[in-house]
Amino acid sequence: MILKLVYTTKNMRGEIFMNSKKLINSIKEYKKHVSKIGDIEAINERNERKQYYQSWTEEKLKTMTEDEFVEYIGKLWSMIVWGNKKYIADKIIESNGFNNVKNMLIDLLYGTRDIVERWNNFYANIKHIGPSSMSELLSYINPNEYVICNKITCACFRYLDVENIPAYNYQYTGENYKRLCLIAKNIRNELQKENVGNVDLLVVDYMFWDIIYPLSKNEKLIEAIDDIQIEKDEKQFIHNDIVNQIVEIGQWLGFESKSEVKIADGAVVDAIWQAQIGNMGKVIYAFEVQTHGSIDSLILNLQKATNNFAVQAIVAVSDEKQIEKIKKESKGIRDIEKKLKTWEYREVIEMHDCLERSNEIINNLSLVPDSFI
Repeated sequence: MILKLVYTTKNMRGEIFMNSKKLINSIKEYKKHVSKIGDIEAINERNERKQYYQSWTEEKLKTMTEDEFVEYIGKLWSMIVWGNKKYIADKIIESNGFNNVKNMLIDLLYGTRDIVERWNNFYANIKHIGPSSMSELLSYINPNEYVICNKITCACFRYLDVENIPAYNYQYTGENYKRLCLIAKNIRNELQKENVGNVDLLVVDYMFWDIIYPLSKNEKLIEAIDDIQIEKDEKQFIHNDIVNQIVEIGQWLGFESKSEVKIADGAVVDAIWQAQIGNMGKVIYAFEVQTHGSIDSLILNLQKATNNFAVQAIVAVSDEKQIEKIKKESKGIRDIEKKLKTWEYREVIEMHDCLERSNEIINNLSLVPDSFI
C-alpha cells in the first residue's frame, strides 16, 4: 500500500510516496505504547524544551550573553555528544563571531523569507551548528511547521519507503529540509485521523524514536556510499563534510583540532590535530582531503607542510582509487614518503559515527556534573 502526497510550494512541486501499511502499523503500535505509559517523560521533556526555546524571542536573542548562549546551545539533544558544552559554544563563537551567530539565528528562526533561503543561508555561513541542531531549534520554535531532522529521523523516513533521504550533511539542503517537513506533516495528519490528540511534529519525532526507529534497525536501509552518484559540483560539499568530521574526531580524541590551518610557508591544510607535550613543544598531524582537483597540488601542499618540524604525519584522505594514485605519485619524494599516511573517507564517516554514538552514551551517564566542566 502506497500513500501519495502531491505538493506545490513556491520553490517546489512534486510527489512524495510513503508506505502506508508501515505507517498505519507504526501508528497503531504508538497508540498502544502511549496508552501503557500514561504520563510520558520523553514528550514532557520535549514540551519543556519547547517552552524554554520559545521564551527566547527575537528581541531577547539580540541581547543574549555568551554565558546564556552556553545554556541555549547546550540544551539541544544534538549537543549531547559534547560533554563540555562550553567548549563547543566557545568554538561556535570563535569560528563565527558572536554577533554574527545571533543575527543568523534570528534570521533562521524568525525570518520572513522562505525556509529554503533561511536554511541555506545559515548552513553556508555558520560553522559547528549543523542540520540536526538547526532543525531542532526550528522545531522547538514552531513545532507545527518544522520537524527535527537527524540520522535517526532519516532512518525512519527510509523505513517508511520515502525516497531521496539525505545520507550526507551536504544533502540537508533547504529544499530537502522543506520536503521532509512536508512528509512529517503528512504523518501528523495520519496520526490525527487515528484520533491521536495534541499532535505536533515533536510528537511525530517521539513516534520516530520509540516506535519506528527500532523497526528500522531490522532492515538494510542505508544506501551504500559507493552506490550514491555524486555530481561534480557536489564534491566540494562532501569535501567540507569530511573535513568537519575529521576535526570533530580529533576533538573527541582529546586533540586541539582545527580546519583550514596554515602550518608552513605556502601550506594551508584542511585540518590538523595538535597536542602539547609538556613544555617540550607540540606534535601536529596534518590532513588533506581529496575529493576532486589535482593530486599534484595536494602532494605539493603536503610536501610544504613537512617543513614544519612539529608535523609528525601527513594524512591524505580520499577514496580507494585516488589513494592509490597519491601513493604512486608520492613514491620517492623523500619529504613525503616517510610521513605520508592515507585514510579512506568511508572509514572517516564510520569512525565519526561510532565516536559520536559512544560520546552520546557516555554523556548520558552524566558522570561529570556541569559545574565541574
